[in-house]
Amino acid sequence: MPKLPRFLAQTDIVDCRRCPRLVEYREQVAASKIRRFCDWEYWGRPVPSFGSASSRLLIVGLAPAAHGGNRTGRVFTGDRSGDWLYRALHKFGFANQPQSIHRDDGLKLIDCYITAAVHCAPPDNKPLPSEYANCRPYLLEELKYLKLVEVVVPLGFIAFKTYFTARKELGWKNPSPLPPFGHGLAAKLDDGITVISSYHPSQQNTHTGKLTETMLDAVFSRSRALLES
Repeated sequence: MPKLPRFLAQTDIVDCRRCPRLVEYREQVAASKIRRFCDWEYWGRPVPSFGSASSRLLIVGLAPAAHGGNRTGRVFTGDRSGDWLYRALHKFGFANQPQSIHRDDGLKLIDCYITAAVHCAPPDNKPLPSEYANCRPYLLEELKYLKLVEVVVPLGFIAFKTYFTARKELGWKNPSPLPPFGHGLAAKLDDGITVISSYHPSQQNTHTGKLTETMLDAVFSRSRALLES
C-alpha cells in the first residue's frame, strides 16, 4: 500500500479557511439548519475525501451539499446524490453497503476513493473560480499519492475539467485536444489511466431523466470490467 502522507489523513482539508465566502456560508448553514434536520449537529467544515490511497478507482465530484455533506461530514452523504452514487457503487462491489446516512453508519469503500473539486458547500452549489483554485492544491496532493489509480470517473463536466486541469499542473501528459465530455464516454490516456465521464447524480439530472440508474450503472459496470481485465 502506498505510504500515506500527513495530508491524506485529511487534517489539512478539514482545517482549511482559505475561502472567506465559503467559510461564512458553511458555518451559517450549520448554525441555522433546516427544520427536518434541526436535531442534527452539523459538521459545518470542509468535507474530507473518502477512501484508501491504495484504491484503483477515483471518483471526482463537485462540492458538498449544504444539508448533505456539510451536515454529515462525509462526501455524498445525506442527500439524494449520495443515494444514487452509493447504490451504484455497492452494486458493483465498490462499497460494502448501498446507503450512506452519516459518518458512523459502517459504510466502507472498496478499492475506491472519492474526492471533490471543492471541499466546502458553496452558495447555490456554485463555487467561484478563485475557490476552485484555492482548493486545487489538495487535489494535486491526492493525485500524487494515489499511485494505483487505473480508472477515473468525473461526475459532471466541472469535475472533468478539474481533473484534467490538475493533471496539467502536475506536468502529466494530457491528450490534445482533450477528449469530449459525455455520459459514458471513455478515454484511455497515455499513462494507462482510463477516464469515464458521467453526468452528476444531482436531483436536476435524476429528476429530469437526464441521468437514469441504468446509465449510472453502466459507468461503474465498465469501471469494474476495466479493473478486472
